Amino acid sequence: MLTADQIPRVSWDFAYGTNMAHGFMLARKLLAAQSGTKQIIMITDGEPTAHLNQFGEPEFHYPPVRATVDATLLEVSRCTKERIRINTFMLDADPGLQHFVERMTELNRGRAFFTSPETLGDFVLVDFIEQRRSLLRGA
Repeated sequence: MLTADQIPRVSWDFAYGTNMAHGFMLARKLLAAQSGTKQIIMITDGEPTAHLNQFGEPEFHYPPVRATVDATLLEVSRCTKERIRINTFMLDADPGLQHFVERMTELNRGRAFFTSPETLGDFVLVDFIEQRRSLLRGA
């Protein structure tokens, strides 16, 4: 299991798949100490293919198994209860992943952006500016 301090140093080729559930859990714990608007920005090109088992050890399954999907959606629900919005930037047009991201977004009332690595920066910048303008208008 990773600690919060290890996350920034993890490389893209880390050993055990895409563990969205664990990422959401760590982000939720970090955000618990914060005030104001809380959000998680997830950029993904993959499906949830890993979760922590009952012993806290990572399990990898490709294609994803029900336990991994359920663990991920449980963490999404926990984020939702704690008023943490999850905004997802999806870099893969796979229909299965798109369906999963849509389920996650519906559960959390976050937003999903279906983009590519080439246009990701444009989406992030435009979204940031629009959210900033919205906050300024509301103030």
